[in-house]
Amino acid sequence: MSIICVYNNENILNDFLLSSLEKQTEEYELILVDNRNQEYSSASSALNYGAKQSTGEYLIFAHQDIYFTDIDWIKKTRIQLDNLNKLGIAGVAGKIHDSAVYSNIKQGIEPVDVTPNKINKPKIASTLDECLFIIPRDIFKQYPLNEKICPDWHLYAVDYVLNIKEKGYEAYIIPTKLEHRSKGASMSEGYYKTLPNLQKKFFRHRLIRTCMGDWFTFIPVSIQRKIKKFKPY
Repeated sequence: MSIICVYNNENILNDFLLSSLEKQTEEYELILVDNRNQEYSSASSALNYGAKQSTGEYLIFAHQDIYFTDIDWIKKTRIQLDNLNKLGIAGVAGKIHDSAVYSNIKQGIEPVDVTPNKINKPKIASTLDECLFIIPRDIFKQYPLNEKICPDWHLYAVDYVLNIKEKGYEAYIIPTKLEHRSKGASMSEGYYKTLPNLQKKFFRHRLIRTCMGDWFTFIPVSIQRKIKKFKPY
C-alpha cells in the first residue's frame, strides 16, 4: 500500500496523518509531496507526481489532516479491496443512489459523525469525497487524475468516479473508521470554476453528484448556485 499526500502545513501533517501512520501494524510506503511553496497549482498535478514515485499495489490518496484511529487500518482496508469486483476506485465517504452522503468516518477538531447514514459493507458509489480515496496501481497507470478537467483543488475524485465507470470499472464506498480534522466543507471558488468542466465532459449524465451538492449538467452553474445559495469559505 502506498500512501500519497500533498501537504502545505507541516504541523498538521505531523499531528494527524504521520502520527497515526506510525501506529499502523502493517507496512506501507509513504510519499509526501511538499506544496508549502505552492509549486503545484492543482491536486491532480501534485498527486499524479506523487503516484509516479510509488510502488504499491494500491495507491491511497489522503489529505494531510486524516487520522487513522484503527492501528490495523491498512491491513483491514487491503483485505476489503482485494475482495471488490472490478475495482476502479474506492473512498471512505460518498453517495450511492441519492443525495444522501454515506460514511462511517468522523470529522472536525472534536470529531463528530460526518453523516448519520452508515454502511456495514462496501457500497457501489455514484460519487466520492476527496479526503481519502484509493485506486489500484494498474488502473491508475492507465488512467491518472485529469489535470486538464480538474486544474484546481476540487472534484478530482468526482471526475475519476464518472470516468472510471465509463471504462467498465466500479467505484465503492468502503466501511471504515478514521477521522478528518477538516469540517469537510471547503466550498471555495475553485469548486465552481472546475464544475463547468465536468458539466461539459459528462453532459449526457444529466446530473453530477458531489458530496457538496448535486448539479444538473444542462443548467449553468451560476444559475444553480443562486438557487442553492451556496457560499464559499
